[in-house]
Amino acid sequence: MAAPISINLEFGGGAELLFDGIKKHQVTLPDQSEPWDVKQLLVWIKHNLLKERPELFVQGESVRPGILVLINDADWELMGELQYQLQDRDNVVFISTLHGG
Repeated sequence: MAAPISINLEFGGGAELLFDGIKKHQVTLPDQSEPWDVKQLLVWIKHNLLKERPELFVQGESVRPGILVLINDADWELMGELQYQLQDRDNVVFISTLHGG
């Protein structure tokens, strides 16, 4: 059984507007049978933090195009994207690069 882990989530570039305008969240993910990965984190975020318009944050099983994801200040593409196994005290940042006009 994987122990609960605490991680820091941050939303910026307008993405925070989908989360009641709150940019930083410290969350504890519950224990589960396998280690937490980013794919599971996105489902958890959608069900527990996202307040409106999920189509602006997630698309299918991933984030929608135009959202930059950083894990501990590194592009998630270097970390394994959805398969990255989260560690206690990880920092995961979601930055929208799309802006209306």
